[in-house]
Amino acid sequence: MVETFNDIKQAILTCHYCADTLPYPPKPIIQIHPDAKLLIAGQAPGKKTHDIGRPFDDLSGDRLRDWLGITKDEFYDEHQVAIVPMGFCFPGNTFHKNGPSAGKPSGDLPPRPECAIKWREAVLSQLANIELTIVLGAYAQAYHLDQSGNVTEQVKLWQYWLEQGKLVLPHPSPRNNRWLKQNPWFEAEVLPELKARVKALISKPVS
Repeated sequence: MVETFNDIKQAILTCHYCADTLPYPPKPIIQIHPDAKLLIAGQAPGKKTHDIGRPFDDLSGDRLRDWLGITKDEFYDEHQVAIVPMGFCFPGNTFHKNGPSAGKPSGDLPPRPECAIKWREAVLSQLANIELTIVLGAYAQAYHLDQSGNVTEQVKLWQYWLEQGKLVLPHPSPRNNRWLKQNPWFEAEVLPELKARVKALISKPVS
């Protein structure tokens, strides 16, 4: 029986439950510690993250850290920040079916559902000090908010969700530059409040 935090973490890091369905050998990528006060709930590692072995070590991560107002050292401090995607392993690619790009990767497959079913409740039960959950992507939104609506609609409800200790963000990928230009209120209204909340959490001692 998995009973302690260390048991759960070790069991996850050695999990091969989905080995037959993954394009590469399982390589669960998470960052967790019971002291963490901020939770990043995302989708699943991409191929680059799978290769590197560290989440958000890319341009998306640079933007996310800028949104949060924290340094790379603070972001990768497991005593401060937990990173728990809906799927712990790279699920594989989708591919273009037509045109000159046919057969080439077009994106990532959804997170494997087995991960959340098998591990998520057990992991979150160990993160007793989380005060703010950052929700990235539709699958994390459906789980953590019990909402499957449009991401933009949920981001616009940022004040409501902050009262619940949660905040929906658009994905920080450069692919969302157009969304950011179309929604200038996000950077003007949401980010200052987000940075203030995160700064208060990071500087707050564990009770």
